Amino acid sequence: MQLLLVEDDALLAETLSDVLRLDSHHVTAIAEGNEARRLLSFPGHGQDLVLLDLNLPGCNGLEVLAALRQHDKETPVLILTARGAIEDRVHGLDLGADDYLAKPFALDELEARVRALLRRHARSTALQVGSLDFDSLTQCFTLNGERLNLPPREQRLLGYLMRHAGEPVDKARLAEEAFAGEAMGGNAIEVYVHRLRRRLSGSGVEVRTIRGLGYLLESV
Repeated sequence: MQLLLVEDDALLAETLSDVLRLDSHHVTAIAEGNEARRLLSFPGHGQDLVLLDLNLPGCNGLEVLAALRQHDKETPVLILTARGAIEDRVHGLDLGADDYLAKPFALDELEARVRALLRRHARSTALQVGSLDFDSLTQCFTLNGERLNLPPREQRLLGYLMRHAGEPVDKARLAEEAFAGEAMGGNAIEVYVHRLRRRLSGSGVEVRTIRGLGYLLESV
């Protein structure tokens, strides 16, 4: 799953990122409220769950949450906060947060809360494009009813294209969001797209190149 961690404590953010990645999640960490708000303020942000601190530089976590909920009522949000006031937690839940954890917390509890939220929203994780199906909770692809086993990078690329099916996605966005900022040149992405095209050949699902706009996954 693609998780967004919005936390300005660098040591805590590094620890949480490592723990969540060990659980096989892809984690993007952001330390500033305005940057998080920009990322989450438009549809198709690509995040399956947001872990959100309230006390952030720039705009605060509640403002980030409000910007997300203006257009997205489904993506689960777990508030992480050191604030003790009940009204802050209540305000966050009223704005549409799904759960909260008060710092300090046990890492085991964080992992359990994340699993619970992802299970709760599992119905929205099943995606379909023609004969291609993807369950982003189990990271399982099926093509014409048969399991499609992919190497990790091809899996991440195809999962992202499925989340944005029918929408052209350029190389820069793929590198930043599908591969979470991993060093990824345009030529490497072309190689992975070429491999996916071969795997999907004859299935009625294809990855098209839209000149000047990027790659588009669609059923033909």
